[in-house]
Amino acid sequence: MDSGDIVGTGDYDVETKREKLKSLLSQLLADPILADVPKNPTLSDVVTLVSLEKGSAMRPSIVKLDGSSLDVAVMNSATLKDLKLLIKKKVNEMEQANMGHRHISWKHVWSNFCLSWNNEKLLDDDAVLQDVGIRNNSQIAFVPYVTKKGPGRHSKRKKHRLFRSLHKTC
Repeated sequence: MDSGDIVGTGDYDVETKREKLKSLLSQLLADPILADVPKNPTLSDVVTLVSLEKGSAMRPSIVKLDGSSLDVAVMNSATLKDLKLLIKKKVNEMEQANMGHRHISWKHVWSNFCLSWNNEKLLDDDAVLQDVGIRNNSQIAFVPYVTKKGPGRHSKRKKHRLFRSLHKTC
């Protein structure tokens, strides 16, 4: 037997072990107790969920425009930007599971909508959620983001209405 055969056997053992691990992980994740663990958890997901159990993370609820909500687990030190990234990840996972691949333009979402908590728009991506007052089980809502009009400027929403009315008259 030459060294090439040993490497081939070793690769087979690694692949067999990987498949056994995936099978075991699938069985564990099917347990209702672990229902909040994502289908393909990353190390970061697991660390956040363990921190949630220890009290060093929180699970705010994000209320979407249609009234439905989704829960995300974030560290207590998370910023608004971290929360937005988690929302993007969670929504993309849900869309993938429900409808297959569907592209969502998050640039469009965040330029037209923002998050709001306690009737205050959250606009500073660097703001720490806890410093703003967000805690475990807080309800954060998506709201339309309309910039204030300055002299000679229209908000984005009004520009769209203006262009629609121009197209109708042509």
